[in-house]
Formats: sequence, C-alpha cells, structure tokens
Amino acid sequence: MKAIRFTRPETIEVIELPEPALPGPGEALVRTHRMGICGTDLSGYLGKMPFFSYPRIPGHELGLEVLATGEGVSNVKAGDKVSLEPYVNDPGSVVSRKGASNCCPGVQVLGVHQDGGLRDSWIVPARKLHAGNDLSYDQLALVETLAIGYHAVQRGNPQPGETVLVIGAGPIGLACLEFLKLMDLRVVVMDMVQGRLDFCRKKLGIGNGILVQGDGAELEELENLTDGALADVVIDATGSAVSMSTCFQYAGFTGRVVYVGITTQELKFPHAPVFHRRELTLMASRNALPADFGKIIGLIGKGKIDTDAWITHRLGFDDVPTGFARFTDPKVGAIKVIIEM
Repeated sequence: MKAIRFTRPETIEVIELPEPALPGPGEALVRTHRMGICGTDLSGYLGKMPFFSYPRIPGHELGLEVLATGEGVSNVKAGDKVSLEPYVNDPGSVVSRKGASNCCPGVQVLGVHQDGGLRDSWIVPARKLHAGNDLSYDQLALVETLAIGYHAVQRGNPQPGETVLVIGAGPIGLACLEFLKLMDLRVVVMDMVQGRLDFCRKKLGIGNGILVQGDGAELEELENLTDGALADVVIDATGSAVSMSTCFQYAGFTGRVVYVGITTQELKFPHAPVFHRRELTLMASRNALPADFGKIIGLIGKGKIDTDAWITHRLGFDDVPTGFARFTDPKVGAIKVIIEM
C-alpha cells in the first residue's frame, strides 16, 4: 500500500506500507478519498510547524469511506461516507470530562502528532468519525477546516446586531465568515491582499472589506463603518504576532477578542490605555468540538454553505511529491487544494 510521507523539511517521499489489520474494538478501517491541504500541512512541509515531527504522513482534512468496523462501534458502519475529527483525546482526562476534548492536555492530532490520511487505507478511532452520506468526499474533506472557524465564532458568541471583524481572509478566516454571514450581524473582513477581499465579496457576499496597507488608515475606515463604535467581536485568524498584538485597537468597549491563529512568538499589547480601559475579553480558540462536525455536515447538506467556491486547485496523489511545494507560494492564490486519491 502506498503512502506519502514528509521525511524532513521540504522532503517528500512515496513509501510502501503493509496492508492494515482488521479493526479492533472501537476502531474503524477507512479508505481516504480526498485530503485538503491546510496551513498546518504547508508549515509542516517547510519545517515551520512547531507541533509537527518527522517522519510524518500528513493529512487531517479528509473525506473517508468506512470499510469495516470493530466490536462495539455503532456510530458508523461499512459503506458510510465520513469526515474525520482528527483530535484524538483521552476521554478520561479532567478536561475531556468537562466537555473540552478539543484542548485535552494529551490531545494528538492525526497528521501532525500521529500519522494521518495521505495513504490508501488505515485504522482510526471510530468515535472520531462523523457520517455525511449525502455529501461528496470533497465536501467532507472541508468539514474540519469549517469546524475550526465555527468553534472560533462560538467562542466570540456574537449577538444579533453586533459588528464582527475577522482579520485574515485565509482558509480559517473564511471558515469564520461562512458562519457569520448566516447570522444577523454586520460582518467586516480585513486583509493585506485585495484579491482575498474580492473573493469574500464575490463568493461569500461580504461587502465590508478593509485593505491593510500599513498606514493606519484601516482603523479610521472601521470607525467610519461603525460610527466610531468599532467591533464587538474581533477574530484574529492571521497567526501573525504583529496582528495579534495590535488587533485590540479594533475592539470597542466591552468587546471580545478571539485568537484562532497560532504563533510561537511572544505577544505584547497596551494594557492600560486599550485593554483595561475598554474592559476587553481575550480568548483562544483551539481545534473544534465533536458536535461542531455534525452541525456543519447538516448546514452543507441543506445548501447553507457552498463548498465549491473553496476548492481552487486539485492535485493527484501521484503528483504530490513534485507538485506540493508549489502551494507554499502565496502568489499561486490557492484557497483550498484538494488531493484526489
């Protein structure tokens, strides 16, 4: 059985693996049909992902088929089309018992901490599979990205009539926007690339776009849009330490700031004049919860989310070793690349 592995930064090889055994209790044997490439995969390839170890089979945004199930599995059956919740937590941990399996201290992300889905067939914990038989494998491969955005929106808890600003119109920012546009809100998106703002306007219907040019004019533009009130919720999806340190200026009094992007750098921000004075709340958003997957599969099935707009590029499995590196270049303009198995 063929698999694709990152052996070290910027090195990809095709390897042969033995066929997997039959699934044990609580397990499922699955076949990968589609894999979405995300920022984690690109950073892992470049050697810039702090949680990534080598060698590693990537792949956690997946459209899968269930081939067989082990004893005690009741949530899926052979023949089901499923999305994978790739965060393997310890169900017995204090955090998991509190309902926060997404940030269990020992959580292992498939495709990051453990080998993922860029292979033909493999064994996964069946409890991490979410059936979506009415969806295509393309759609199922996008559920995990959307789930991260959905969870970030839930953390911010926007209320009807509020203004929500999303900073960064990459895949995670777009995922946030998909759910915000379904709510009774004024939604604003901010990015440094005009093409991304154009995509948000044309494909998502988000007309309030602010281009960041480094001259500070974006704050004035947000003030004009909101009659000086600024944003009730700011979701920073950039992963940029600079943006994450300065995004508080866009939050109005009693506003909520959500970090869904990740940085390993230290963050510094003005406390007394902005954070304290405005009585702001800062939250992190990590991964997603099991219920988020079912919610998103339902919304896609009802046509509330158009996943076709997301997929801008495709890559065949056999072309990954030579074609993957291309998508590390932002100039390619990829929103979501789907690997077809």
